[in-house]
Amino acid sequence: MSFISRSFPFWTAGLLVLAFSMSGCRGGGESTVATLVSVRATEVTGGQMEEIPLRFSGIVRAAQRATLTFQVSGTLKERPVELGQMVTPGDALARLYNPALEPARDSAAARLDELKTQFDQAQREWERSSRLHKRGVVSEQTLEQIAARRDGLRASMATAEASLAEASRLLEESVLRAPFAGQVEALLVERDEFVAAGQPVMRLSSPLGREVEVRVPAHLLDFVNVGQGLPVWLVQDRKREPVTGTVVEIAQGSSIRGELHPVLVSLPPNSLASGEPVEVGIAPVRESAITVPLLAVVRDSTGTSVFRIDAGVARRVPVVVDRVIGERVMLDPGSLKPGDRVVYAGMTRLVDGDRVEVR
Repeated sequence: MSFISRSFPFWTAGLLVLAFSMSGCRGGGESTVATLVSVRATEVTGGQMEEIPLRFSGIVRAAQRATLTFQVSGTLKERPVELGQMVTPGDALARLYNPALEPARDSAAARLDELKTQFDQAQREWERSSRLHKRGVVSEQTLEQIAARRDGLRASMATAEASLAEASRLLEESVLRAPFAGQVEALLVERDEFVAAGQPVMRLSSPLGREVEVRVPAHLLDFVNVGQGLPVWLVQDRKREPVTGTVVEIAQGSSIRGELHPVLVSLPPNSLASGEPVEVGIAPVRESAITVPLLAVVRDSTGTSVFRIDAGVARRVPVVVDRVIGERVMLDPGSLKPGDRVVYAGMTRLVDGDRVEVR
């Protein structure tokens, strides 16, 4: 740093001499637009830099998959499918036997029939009593009692219908059916084994899509966006060209220190098989300094600036010098951006607005 502080006055003095010589070339800032000024130019360097991708391991899996369970307990009596078999939606995969399910449904159905019969009788009795009430034979109190009994039976009948529906659904839950078209990936329970409610019985996966989940540190989440393409290498064949996966999900930040965060990457169709080990690359992007040649910086009474070439015309752009590194000058971010062309030779005959010819 001490070398930089000593070298700065030398190049500053040189730029001042250069500015004075420029002011003597043209009076009053007038320029001949028709005359092309021959200059030499170079590009501004710096901006965003992409580092070498960091690789994170994962296993290819089916995008649509399910671990199937029964909602009731019982003994596994039937399992007509085999490992690796393809199934279609609605296919019966397994059947459970529970001795209480069918009697519960039959009992609920019988109770509903009984209540319907009582309700029909109460309705007819109320109709007869209503006619007798009009003749003055039946009192108002008796008619209200009959109506209350009829309404109570109606409410009991609704409860019985709900009980029958619940018992029927529980009986239907004793049959495990495929929720989507796919392949039987794993069989977790054998026939005649007792299965508790919610216990995994088999795994089903769809062949239509593949994905891979990797876990990355929190500081790398800033370099990953949903919809971004990431390279995916096959571990078993490292010479093979990587496929490009698409980020579909990114985990939210967590307050737990050092926790890794899952990133879900969707893979192209027919690219990788389920179960294959892969590596997903994430390349951090960092900002690098904006630099120009030392000779491109002009210093005068208004400050430091450079001549940027826009559509063949030289435009003076004010800049702020951060420090000098060898033959280049590091600038604070401003109007310049990487790729802009600036003049570094031929500035003694150049003023703002001149048309230039780059040699």
